[in-house]
Amino acid sequence: MVIWLIGMSGAGKTIIGREVYSLIKKQRPNVIFLDGDSIREIMGNDLGYSLEDRRQNAWRICRLCKYLDNQGIAVVCGILSIFHETQQWNRENIPHYFEVYIRVSLETLIQRDSKGLYQSALAGEIHDVVGIDVDFPPPPNPDLIIDNDKPVESLQPIAQQIVNVIPWMDEKLGD
Repeated sequence: MVIWLIGMSGAGKTIIGREVYSLIKKQRPNVIFLDGDSIREIMGNDLGYSLEDRRQNAWRICRLCKYLDNQGIAVVCGILSIFHETQQWNRENIPHYFEVYIRVSLETLIQRDSKGLYQSALAGEIHDVVGIDVDFPPPPNPDLIIDNDKPVESLQPIAQQIVNVIPWMDEKLGD
């Protein structure tokens, strides 16, 4: 089972993903949480942020998720996921794939901007920032869309909503 959380930087993928992981962990001991930044670090930070480097990182993550799924490990993965071909590959190659789009307006992301990413990009200090000078094409057919524009005290209800709609949550997978 792979739960693929898609959204721009600051959308809440990591926080929501960690909460989804915690909820699933209560029912399935073999679960792991991954995000795009951690995969970059694990792989030695050998890629930049050009479109080609982003594409290569996305393929790494897709293949890693499939590999873990084949081993009976459930995966919760938070990733920008700007390439529709990787989303389609996941659907065709990961039997229990569930895609969640965490939708947040660019205005809200710029206001949140905890990493200073958007402000730096708007000031011309950095380039290749998704949402500013790199397009973010929303996923064409996510299984679930979560609107995360409003300030929330806890993201646990959003995580619970995701877990509640995963179609095979109660099935024994990976055997």
